[in-house]
Amino acid sequence: MNVPEMFGSMVFNDNVMREMLPKKVYQSLQNTMIAGSALDEDVADIVASAMKEWAVSKGATHFTHWFQPMTGITAEKHDSFLTVDKSGCIIMDFSGKELTKGEPDASSFPSGGLRATFEARGYTAWDPTSYAFIKDDTLCIPTAFCSYTGQILDKKTPLLRSMDAISGEAVRALALFGKNVRRVNATIGAEQEYFLIDKEDYSKRLDLRLTGRTVIGAPAAKGQEMEDHYFGSIRPRVKAFMADLDEELWKLGITAKTEHNEVAPCQHEMAPIFDNANKATDANQLTMEMMKKVAERHGFACLLHEKPFEGINGSGKHNNWALSTDEGENLLDPGKTPKDNAQFLLFLTAVIKAVDDYQDLLRISVASAGNDHRLGANEAPPAIVSIFVGDELNSVIESIIEDKPFKGKSSSFRLDIGTSVLPKLARDNSDRNRTSPFAFTGNKFEFRMPGSSFNIACTNVMLNTAVADALKDFCDELEGAEDFNEALNVLLKRELSEHKRILFNGNGYSKEWEEEAERRGLSNYKRTPDALVHYCDEKNVRLFKRHKVYTEEEMDSRLEISLDEYQKAIHIEAVTMLEMLRRQILPAAIRFSSSLASSVQMKESIGVSANADKALCAKASTLCDGLLLKTDELEECVAGCPAETEKAAFYAADKIIPAMEEARRLCDELETITDKSYWPVPTYSEMLFYV
Repeated sequence: MNVPEMFGSMVFNDNVMREMLPKKVYQSLQNTMIAGSALDEDVADIVASAMKEWAVSKGATHFTHWFQPMTGITAEKHDSFLTVDKSGCIIMDFSGKELTKGEPDASSFPSGGLRATFEARGYTAWDPTSYAFIKDDTLCIPTAFCSYTGQILDKKTPLLRSMDAISGEAVRALALFGKNVRRVNATIGAEQEYFLIDKEDYSKRLDLRLTGRTVIGAPAAKGQEMEDHYFGSIRPRVKAFMADLDEELWKLGITAKTEHNEVAPCQHEMAPIFDNANKATDANQLTMEMMKKVAERHGFACLLHEKPFEGINGSGKHNNWALSTDEGENLLDPGKTPKDNAQFLLFLTAVIKAVDDYQDLLRISVASAGNDHRLGANEAPPAIVSIFVGDELNSVIESIIEDKPFKGKSSSFRLDIGTSVLPKLARDNSDRNRTSPFAFTGNKFEFRMPGSSFNIACTNVMLNTAVADALKDFCDELEGAEDFNEALNVLLKRELSEHKRILFNGNGYSKEWEEEAERRGLSNYKRTPDALVHYCDEKNVRLFKRHKVYTEEEMDSRLEISLDEYQKAIHIEAVTMLEMLRRQILPAAIRFSSSLASSVQMKESIGVSANADKALCAKASTLCDGLLLKTDELEECVAGCPAETEKAAFYAADKIIPAMEEARRLCDELETITDKSYWPVPTYSEMLFYV
């Protein structure tokens, strides 16, 4: 396998464009990609022709505007290159207009009220900053998606806007240090966790097929307590899947780098190399799709739900975030020189301020019915947002706040920004605390709260915009300062003092931290509806309007969509549970108890002791009676859900979920005493420990 030759072979990337486009056209396209300048119609036609020629040479017959609606997944509407010329002959054609703009309608996607029936048409617009690629013999063109009235209906557009916002403010900040850069990019490395189980077992579980998780299921005798799966030897079947997945991702230009077994049985992880936030988001969406497709080829089902199995670790998606200039400088690297130290501290302080001021938005960005099972469950960060910086960097921060000499490992001096050197931070001084939601990891921050199925665009919209806002405030203050170093010292001391409450290096799982966080005034939204209702708080609306990321109407629509998605997810889970209980579990358990009753009758008729049969029959019958009662109660509960979206979301959290938990408790106990030959669905032992 020639990996360098294979890598990006299905991508219309920079190398292909250099080769196939005239020099002036290539330069014009580069100006559009880097500076955002408008693309001339003639240039678009030439690019489209070259793109079609390249795609057809790779076996493509169709093209699609590939976009990311508010469902969280991707969408495609395919058109062939086929057209009829004036003489009636069939030719393969693709115009600049078809490249840059599409009218997929796509009126059935969630809009949160933004699309009226008489304005149902939707438009897609080419995003030239993310390369086109070929998938399933189709040329996929990454696009934004908006309504007839111009309001955004997707996850890509606000991400691009937030990237522009943070770039503009970061460029201003760098100018304070005498640096002239054109652009600063938020860069992302998204670690992706997932489960693999046998496809045959998956097909027999209605709950997995419809909801992505098991709504019933007793624990296996063995779970993850032996810690023998984590980083363990990878099973041959799984290794073959990983190798196949790598090839598919490499062809698409996705830098799949790391793969290993995760903590839970059947759980694994893949991590790519960093890329800018837009490309990284597109790549992660493709990665999730490819995981599912490749898994099928290997007889697996890939589970991306945050909590497929009760009682063992669920899956997350660590969002590693940094800032990098167009020349490759990492702005979160502490550096070695005084000027770089001061620059690093300014950007570090901006992140600390942003996370503290908008901790609610970061929690909202990871809110879902699935992730509620995972956050704070001793396997993922708690619902309280805090920042871990490590002991040495924390000491630096304390020395600035208290205006005292910094006592490092080999030095003791007063931190006078601009003249003193910040000690080089060893990489192992950071990332020691796996309970932290937001950890400094040497030269980046790792946000560990996103769920495995999430589109990371939302998280990075929140993070980019909040940090841009902090940088804006800092630049507004420092640009007019008579003495820059003195003004910087004053700003850092003030801001770090005001926002130190968000810094926490201890155990995020402890009850003591929950109590301490409350004393500090930090939010703790344990359930999705509790968090979502703060999305359109006045300060958040002002933030996004100020940086032109969302309008207030667009925010209202997203709140409506998120609440609706939450209650629908719970409703589907509840109805799925009802179907399984009524049509599978109860009939099977009743057959089992009936067989025991027959055994009792037969044994007693011949004078043989049937005490064990009686006891087991009585227990099974009692559990069946209780489960039927709880099933009826759950059905009544589901039927009583109010129509109004917000009320329905809270009703689902307050009423439906507890009713499901009660029914599950009895069902799982019943599973532990029912003859295996009667139990109608694969058990945890069978699914998690396949051969």
